[in-house]
Parts: sequence; structure tokens; C-alpha cells
Amino acid sequence: MSLNREFWLFIHVLGVVIWVGGMFFAHVVLRPSVQDLTPAERLLLMREVVGRFVHWVLVAIALIVASGVFLWGSTPMARAPMGWHVMLGGFGVMLAVYLFLRFVPYNRLEAALAAGDLPGAGTQMAMIRLLMGVNLLLGIGVIAAVFLLG
Repeated sequence: MSLNREFWLFIHVLGVVIWVGGMFFAHVVLRPSVQDLTPAERLLLMREVVGRFVHWVLVAIALIVASGVFLWGSTPMARAPMGWHVMLGGFGVMLAVYLFLRFVPYNRLEAALAAGDLPGAGTQMAMIRLLMGVNLLLGIGVIAAVFLLG
């Protein structure tokens, strides 16, 4: 493996760690830790956290795409390992979920909080939590496929 390939593999894994690790942290560590806050405090905090996270996910996606293009390189699709195909398909689904999360429930969450609609904000936060959970499971599945299928 050349240094150039090792660099791009590092960039690829870094993007995955930011995205999947961030979802794990938010879903498994942060959310349960803020349950004692009032609904207003919890929703405002989670809006800030999710807002910062969706921006970093965009950076992670750029890192994953740029490095993925280099790493896949000139390998014909027919010769790529099965895990790579699962990775590409899983990435497409995760990207669609991310884009929906970012532009629909997150925007609705911001609008509901701006309007003082805590129940509406809670509904949108529940949707964000569900979508993050789905993407977390997809991300773990993709990682498993890459390692187990090659």
C-alpha cells in the first residue's frame, strides 16, 4: 500500500468516524444524559448539538466522497469486492437520510422553536432521533460489510 493510498484511507476512515461516531454519541450518550432538563432546555440544547453536527457531517461526506473516488480509483465495478458495493449503496441511502434530516425535520425544529411551539419542536426532534438511529444502524452495517465481505 502506497503512502498516498494510506493517506486517502485515513481520510476515508476519518470521515466515517466523524459521521457514525457522532451519531453514536448523540443517540446513545448525549440524549439520555439530558433527560433531566426541562423540555425547553433539552430542545434548545439538542437543536444546537444537531445543528453543529449536521455541518460536520457535511464535511465528513466531502471527505468520504473525495477519498472514496481516489480509493476506488480505476477498479472496475465488476472487480470490486462485494463489501465495496454494499458500502457504495449504503452510503447512498445514508446520504438520502442525512439530506432529509437536515432539510426537513431540522428546519421544522428550528421554525417550531422560533415560534415557541415546544410540542411541534418535540415532534421534529423525535423524527431527527429516529433518522439518526436509522443512519447509525446503516453505518454500522456498512462498516461490518466492508470488513466481513471484503
